[in-house]
Amino acid sequence: MKKNYFLATSLVLLILSIIGFSDNLFTNICQKSNSDPKFVIHGLFWFVWFIILVIQSNFIRKGDFKAHRKLGMLGMGAAIGVTLSTLYIFIETYDGWDNMSDFVKASRFFLPSFSIMVLLGYLNRNNPVRHKRYLYLGTLFPLIPILDRASGRIQFGLDLFNPDLFIILVWNGLFISFFVYDWVTLRRIHPITYWSFLWFYLVWTICIYTS
Repeated sequence: MKKNYFLATSLVLLILSIIGFSDNLFTNICQKSNSDPKFVIHGLFWFVWFIILVIQSNFIRKGDFKAHRKLGMLGMGAAIGVTLSTLYIFIETYDGWDNMSDFVKASRFFLPSFSIMVLLGYLNRNNPVRHKRYLYLGTLFPLIPILDRASGRIQFGLDLFNPDLFIILVWNGLFISFFVYDWVTLRRIHPITYWSFLWFYLVWTICIYTS
């Protein structure tokens, strides 16, 4: 688990993003959003981020730290692109706090959470224990669009399939898997891990009770 955890979870995130946006990529490429530059650029930055996570995780798994450091700056560029492109979409589509769904409200908190965690990951790049936790856990925050769309793509016509339950189970499962990773590797839960999870639920509490 220690050696393959980050590669496996990074692949899961990449696969979920491909499934979620498979219509944009494969089945309905003529849709309106594919000709809207703000969505195209935003999507490209996100895919670059997820692909870099997979590549970086594999470099670490193989012990190629030199290549990992070289590609790290490209990853930072992708993260900045994700932040700016998402912020632009937020501004362009803003329709008032009271008109937002809980999911949309939460995304307004999770974008800066992602950006701050990535920045902290960069600042702690010489501390592997902190570095990987900041980057991975930060990436889990803004998964709302991916999980929401992925849940709609994998129903397979099952009437009993519950998209909301899918999102809850997958999202929480990704966080809980890191608790397991911490316990296996450290024999304790690292503060970054449990504070990230607490923040995750604090955001949801704020968004639900301000509706």
